[in-house]
Amino acid sequence: MTRVLAVSSLDADTVRAIFKAYDVRGLVPDQVDEELARRTGAAFVRVVAGEGTVVIGHDMRPSSPALAEAFGLGVTQAGADVLHIGLASTDQLYFASGHLGHAGAMFTASHNPAQYNGIKLCRSGAQPVGMDTGLAEIRDLVISGPLPDGCAQASVRRRDVLDDYVAHLLGLAPVIGRRLKIVVDAGNGMAGLTAPAVFAALGSEQVELVPMYFELDGTFPHHEANPIEPENLRDLQARVVAEGADIGLAFDGDADRCFVVDERGGAVSPSTLTALIAARELRRDPGANVIHNLITSRAVPEIVTELGGTPVRTRVGHSFIKATMAETDAVFGGEHSGHFYFRDFWRADSGMLAALHTLAALAETDQPLSELAGHYERYVLSGEINSTVADQQAVVAEIEERYAGDGAPEPAQVDHLDGLTVATDDWWFNVRPSNTEPLLRLNVEGKDAATMERVRDEVLARIRRQA
Repeated sequence: MTRVLAVSSLDADTVRAIFKAYDVRGLVPDQVDEELARRTGAAFVRVVAGEGTVVIGHDMRPSSPALAEAFGLGVTQAGADVLHIGLASTDQLYFASGHLGHAGAMFTASHNPAQYNGIKLCRSGAQPVGMDTGLAEIRDLVISGPLPDGCAQASVRRRDVLDDYVAHLLGLAPVIGRRLKIVVDAGNGMAGLTAPAVFAALGSEQVELVPMYFELDGTFPHHEANPIEPENLRDLQARVVAEGADIGLAFDGDADRCFVVDERGGAVSPSTLTALIAARELRRDPGANVIHNLITSRAVPEIVTELGGTPVRTRVGHSFIKATMAETDAVFGGEHSGHFYFRDFWRADSGMLAALHTLAALAETDQPLSELAGHYERYVLSGEINSTVADQQAVVAEIEERYAGDGAPEPAQVDHLDGLTVATDDWWFNVRPSNTEPLLRLNVEGKDAATMERVRDEVLARIRRQA
């Protein structure tokens, strides 16, 4: 365990900076230290009054065990019991929260570099705690609220939930059919713990596992555990081809996101996986609602509708996805960022469950993954392109005038659900500002590569001309 030395005081501006829309995240120890963790634990209990036990998990970063212990101290000082599950993926913490009926705290900075750490919080049943659902109140208490002196009655227990987690996932997505050769890149993150347990339970008669970077190491010696960046997939892509494997799986640092590589080494779009998994869930629950955010491919709502389901479009971000899933009782939700949400997993996201659904679909067919995925691919996506822009609103307004104003080159539909979306029959693009950085994020989709590239280059030129 690496000791995280506390700073001399908790600066209010620093606390406000690290309390993000969905979690707490910052540099260790300058922004995130043991005193911050202890105060957050005590404040969390105050905000989730009535939650008698808080389950705590942590990732493999050197600072995580000490921060988790300090948070637990704050929890017990505020009068609640603590259940430590130790090393865990984020979806394993969500499992513990849902399965055991406790509020939860996960210490991780997800895909961020080694010098970062943070906290993801949830109420019992893995209900998310975001800025609008308690995180702002927790932040304010950390800054100014009185801390309790202690509670002698509170208890601290430890429990291993890994086997129960594995059994639950395999019950939701059993893999039956042909034997698969699978390369898994854990990126030295928490999939190095969960993947061996899951694939051991599947058995060698069902899968041949080729592990990559399974050693838990929060310094990330091989590459950043952020598979949405193409350079972090290159090792996996090369290994899949070299091994003659059927599929490659890449997880981020806390293993709540999964990215997939086909047998040729090609990256499979998260939109394609959303459509594939939606088809499986609709087969089990015909006519159900399926959530997709506005950056996913147009193919997703088309396929959901063709299969008899109802597509529901939301803003980007897990708090919006989870809230909409609860409101609509959706069976499944997918995002372009590799987050996949399941009603039967307490509406939480699980990279491993998404991986198992993909493996199950592949095992059921004799087709290679590239052919199977091709059934769910209809258009060409640009991927997300970020540009630093000082006056984001002015640039978005100028783009809207160009493409939807009186002088627009062709008729287009416009909406402002999340930033600006402009759409025609042949293409669409979305431009939206970052909530935390001076960035504009651009996503483009076209009926073919030439159309996508034309629109992408035109819009990007306008963005960067004023950057």
